[in-house]
Amino acid sequence: MREQRKDLVQEMNDMKSMRLILLAICGMLCVSLSDGASKKYDFIVAKDGTGNFTSLQQAIDSCRDYAERTYAIFVKNGIYVEKIVVPAWKTHICIKGESAESTILRYNDYTGKIDSVTGTKIRTFKSYTCLIVGNNNSIEDMTIKNTAGQVGQAVALHVEGDRCVFRRCRLIGNQDTHLASGEQSRQYYQDCYIEGTTDFIFGAATAVFDRCTILSKLDSYITAASTVPGREFGFVFFDCKLQADNPGRKVYLGRPWRSFASVTFIRCEMGGHILPEGWHNWNKPDAEKTVRYSEYKSFGPGANPGMRVAWSRHMTDEEASRLTPEYVLRGTDNWNPVNSEN
Repeated sequence: MREQRKDLVQEMNDMKSMRLILLAICGMLCVSLSDGASKKYDFIVAKDGTGNFTSLQQAIDSCRDYAERTYAIFVKNGIYVEKIVVPAWKTHICIKGESAESTILRYNDYTGKIDSVTGTKIRTFKSYTCLIVGNNNSIEDMTIKNTAGQVGQAVALHVEGDRCVFRRCRLIGNQDTHLASGEQSRQYYQDCYIEGTTDFIFGAATAVFDRCTILSKLDSYITAASTVPGREFGFVFFDCKLQADNPGRKVYLGRPWRSFASVTFIRCEMGGHILPEGWHNWNKPDAEKTVRYSEYKSFGPGANPGMRVAWSRHMTDEEASRLTPEYVLRGTDNWNPVNSEN
């Protein structure tokens, strides 16, 4: 009887030891999995305090200056009321939202508003919700919004950096929603949604919009390019959808902010809101001699090749065959962001 009791105690001790071993293994697995998830991103931003920061600007500021590797920031769903700046010395940062519809960055500055810090009026170029000056930066799966309303110029996204990429982003505003700035800047927008009223895609950059949806909310103009002389490309739209919030809208494809404005639409679906003449000279007759407005195989009710203004042109098959996003953005360093996910 004593021997049986002894064997039972030994068996229970063995089971207890086995349980402890299994718990230890599970613990190590959990730690391993946790480390793997945390290593995917350098910083996590969460409004509820479950990340490294509650503010996106704090995460950006924590990235190494002039980084030689990519810093990855994950932003959890939430509404972040911030005015964000990615300065020139912050490079190689990839900001990824949890979902484009529910990860929202917004602010409400606009031209003429009094700055609460300086006491001076805000100008268009300072009205942004998000400003990116540094090179080699990207944003994915996020909404960037200017909520000032129809009060004049109010920028949501202002980009000056070179080799900047935006995937599945939603840029929402009214007048001057998106400033693609920087005379030497190259920017790539893939599967993005952009909405606005007047001149809501404007600036001097070379920017490719690939499979994007462009929504007009007033009888006005989509683009206002200020491409500089000698720059081969300004704004190029590939396989985009041009839509309106109201079927009765009357919208021009663009007007020239500067006289050498360059805008091209390639295989874009154009809604009936696009006016037959297509383009406006901004009451600058001389600009008709220098602007570079062109289309290739536009389709839909707003595609009217026989009725466009005489100073725009339709590209030939041969001319269009060389125009790809990669070719437009290649530069001297053969930059190709099209198939490279961060």
